[in-house]
This record gives sequence, C-alpha cells and structure tokens, in this order.
Amino acid sequence: MRTELTEHRHEWLDDEAGPVVRPYTLTGGRVRPSTDGFDLVAYVLAKPDPDLAAYPELYPEHRLLVELAGSGTPVVELAADLDLAVGVVRVLLGDLLSRGLVAVHQPPRATYLPDNNILKAVVDGLRAL
Repeated sequence: MRTELTEHRHEWLDDEAGPVVRPYTLTGGRVRPSTDGFDLVAYVLAKPDPDLAAYPELYPEHRLLVELAGSGTPVVELAADLDLAVGVVRVLLGDLLSRGLVAVHQPPRATYLPDNNILKAVVDGLRAL
C-alpha cells in the first residue's frame, strides 16, 4: 500500500543520478558568502594540513573544496570540479575562509582601461578574419 507521502518522496529520485539535492540546501538557503564576494578568477589556497576533524559541522563539499584547493585553484574551476553553481561555491568558500581553512588571493584590479578606439579596432580586426 503506497501513501501519498511515499509518492512525493520518490519524485526526487533519479535512477541514473541517484537522489537529487537542491544546491542551496548545502548553504542553508544562504545566497551570499559570510565574507566579501569572491571574484571568479580569485585563487583559493587551502591551509597546509588543515585539521578538518575539528570541524564536524562541515559538509562533504566543504571538505572536497579544501582538498581541491590544496595547490591553489580559481573559484570558477572549483565550481566546475564540484559541478555546483558558482554562488553555492562562494558561500561554501566563505564558510571555510571564516574558519581559517583557506586563503583567497584576489586578482589585482586593472588600473588602466584601454581606449574605446583600440577596442573597436580589435573588434574590427577580428571581424575581418
């Protein structure tokens, strides 16, 4: 005998992919990191030999981010490697940053922007190809 509750529970199952979890479940519904935002090309570097056992509240995705960032990895690559939305990865990285498990190295801001005429010449040159 199947109940209505059982039927709804199975809506989230996929035979090939397994259970489906909404990405923002990992962030507790948060859409902004606890610290300043991360640029897509900012490098994340995990602290050497972090003691993750001291943080039992971390999700497996947090732990995987620390592992992937061991050699320094851009935020966008971390999102691609975890197959998660960049917004979710930014929130998870904010959690790790606030615990001191990772460091974030933002790219330097451009101090010089090229002249519009130069940009137009480049676009025209590309179109001519």
